Amino acid sequence: MSMFGGTGGYFWLDSWILANVVQLGTQRFCKRFLNRTNDPCGRQYDQMTQAARSGCANIAAGSARRATSKETEMRLTDVARSSLAELAGDYLNWLLQQEIVPWGKETPEARAVYAVRLDKTAYGEDVVHDACVHILAQKRKFSAWLESDDDVTMANTLLILIARVINMLNRQMESQGETFKEEGGFREKLTGIRVEARAQQQGAPVCPDCGKPMARRKAKSGKNAGQAFWGCTGYPECRGVREIRGDNG
Repeated sequence: MSMFGGTGGYFWLDSWILANVVQLGTQRFCKRFLNRTNDPCGRQYDQMTQAARSGCANIAAGSARRATSKETEMRLTDVARSSLAELAGDYLNWLLQQEIVPWGKETPEARAVYAVRLDKTAYGEDVVHDACVHILAQKRKFSAWLESDDDVTMANTLLILIARVINMLNRQMESQGETFKEEGGFREKLTGIRVEARAQQQGAPVCPDCGKPMARRKAKSGKNAGQAFWGCTGYPECRGVREIRGDNG
């Protein structure tokens, strides 16, 4: 059991682990290369470190919401991806300001960074402790670049690592989308159960178009405003309706 009172599935995600390496690298980059001359108000420092933090935090938050809402999980994963894309833009701009282009994918430098693979997770009972040990071990794999005193080397390396995390998140979102289409999440299932139970309690008919239970509703506008009717619980995918005979309210 961890000191956090529990652990989330994100501790095992390579995307979260590598995002932590990106965050640690970004913090070092900002401390090492941003100063009163090129960042007099500290805004660039705040923007870059916050974007890196947001990447990690939203991967974790999305994974933690997996059991309750697939839709929320996908949304938070997308926020993580967007934050990291913003951070990549900052590193790209750093290079362009110096009229330097980023390493091409087939350059020896880029291929060396891409060639570094993450180790598989192997945690014991103290998951938080073991995950931190694992993150630092993965960070050391990139130490030749992330501990460099050359800003161009660091910026290029972090651009590659960010791209790798984003690719991982793209795959996660594809998987999340497929799971959502097939199963939905706990909240979505619970909502469906409640709707169907409510319809059954009311003695509702089935939809003439799709066969799903119908729910009692009231028209909000038009010539029938205020009148009750049966509406399909599959709305908006299905717009089937039935008249409630002898009931105007």
